[in-house]
Amino acid sequence: MTPRRMRAQALVPLACGQLCRCCLWQGPAAMDSAEFRRRGKEMVDFVADYLEGIEGRQVYPDVEPGYLRPLIPTTAPEEPDTFEDIISDVEKIIMPGVTHWHSPFFFAYFPSGNSYPALLADILCGAIGCVGFSWAASPACTELETVMMDWLGKMLKLPEAFLAGQVGEGGGVIQGSASEATLVALLAARTKVIRRLQAASPGLTQGAIMEKLVAYSSDQAHSSVERAGLIGGVKLKAIPSDGKFAMRASALQEALERDKAEGLIPFFVVATLGTTSCCSFDNLLEVGPICNKEDMWLHIDAAYAGSSFICPEFRHLLNGVEFADSFNFNPHKWLLVNFDCSAMWVKKRTDLIGAFKLDPLYLKHNHQDSGLITDYRHWQLPLGRRFRSLKMWFVFRMYGVKGLQAHIRKHVRLAHEFERLVQQDPRFEICTEVTLGLVCFRLKGSNRLNEELLERINDAKKIHLVPCHLRDKFVLRFAICARTVESAHVQLAWEHITQLATSLLATPRD
Repeated sequence: MTPRRMRAQALVPLACGQLCRCCLWQGPAAMDSAEFRRRGKEMVDFVADYLEGIEGRQVYPDVEPGYLRPLIPTTAPEEPDTFEDIISDVEKIIMPGVTHWHSPFFFAYFPSGNSYPALLADILCGAIGCVGFSWAASPACTELETVMMDWLGKMLKLPEAFLAGQVGEGGGVIQGSASEATLVALLAARTKVIRRLQAASPGLTQGAIMEKLVAYSSDQAHSSVERAGLIGGVKLKAIPSDGKFAMRASALQEALERDKAEGLIPFFVVATLGTTSCCSFDNLLEVGPICNKEDMWLHIDAAYAGSSFICPEFRHLLNGVEFADSFNFNPHKWLLVNFDCSAMWVKKRTDLIGAFKLDPLYLKHNHQDSGLITDYRHWQLPLGRRFRSLKMWFVFRMYGVKGLQAHIRKHVRLAHEFERLVQQDPRFEICTEVTLGLVCFRLKGSNRLNEELLERINDAKKIHLVPCHLRDKFVLRFAICARTVESAHVQLAWEHITQLATSLLATPRD
């Protein structure tokens, strides 16, 4: 028996009061602190090597559904595996099925934030391992989140009403995703309007009100908004967008008047800043006053575009936020904070707390009614929460606002570079205005032609793109995503696209 195995044996008290090693031996520790130090250094090297060499990996995996199951045992091992075997299997089993989101040849969806400071913070988060559902559960977890959300709110120049400060009525909270933030806002708005109507008419039942509630969003809004309506049990209506794919006041007002005439109760509007399909922007300065006049909750979903508002030249895209009741964007998309970290602010935190607060005795503590702190379990759907603000704290301090602004500006600059390349080729067309880091483009011609081009692009697996529909057009999206992407990668991507387009156009067609 090795010394390490001897140290790992447990002395367990028996019913007789004696201690027995052999009969009730608990087995060896999977890893002690000495080995953790060694393996931790190895893992940091593995991660650094992966990220440094990611450009050499095929960006999209060449596997079929179900590839993984035959490669691993059907049950967990009875005896411990070695760390070396596990790492070997990562390369042999896991990596072949990974889509490399941080490859400079990944141009699909939107960015997924990633940086070394954020990765280090996540290690510390895991080590502390608190479940920060209340201030008492881990005071630093709650208080750092409150301060970081104020830091970020000030970077965005949010109105003072959204900040917690020392005595503010608003404040910020980290949600898991923008989808979660939209649902939380809708449920809070639903509770608020039901209580208001029941206070005015005590005979009204919740069911009678619920069947008449109606929410609104642009026809360009993310599918998660529709899902929020399904979960919340309310009608959701899509407002037709204008020629620039934006929701405007006239279309919203027309829908409101029609629905009120039918006895419905408008209560909630989602305005999108930076739609997923084409990065269009709903007109907040028009929509906001209508929401305030009609006493409807206005929620702003800026999941992707919100990060850019820390740059003065893009802050005007947020004009009208003063009309909103809640605002959300994802630092885990474009602000170098890895998933998950979705920042949500409300003007009146009592609107959230009033909708979700439950206080069993086992969760209460002596400071919860002091007014000096908040318990974030009342701001969200889950009870437990990780120490996610550490990632923000590390990233904000190690990059500084100027470093984060430089990252955003580089991506926007590269998007405009790609836009110019497309414009120089008469076979292609730009489909929408390029505002930030997304370019929507297509071959001039049929939808089927563009579907075939995308198939060839993704089958080649040198770069990765995804499409969207803009009205009746099938469109290719080119999103600048990776932290390490440079002009050379954009140039190579365009060269690859044009070569495939040339081959496609030379193919005889029916």
